[in-house]
Amino acid sequence: MARKKEEIKAQEEEKTIEQTFAELEELLEKMEEGDCSLEESFKYYEAGVKMVKSCHEKIDQVEKQIILLSEEELES
Repeated sequence: MARKKEEIKAQEEEKTIEQTFAELEELLEKMEEGDCSLEESFKYYEAGVKMVKSCHEKIDQVEKQIILLSEEELES
């Protein structure tokens, strides 16, 4: 079970932020259609939360890199 979670996380890390946002939009469209069951809606919601978390982590990494580059530029 833990191995599968690690594989899923590795796949999410390989995706770009743009790809993840596109998938998130697809999930939102499916949920907004209203044709899915409560169980499906919950699965979509859960997947969406994971995608948002993944994007947030990637954006944080980029922000940290920008800060480091800015500090290096100021020091030189």
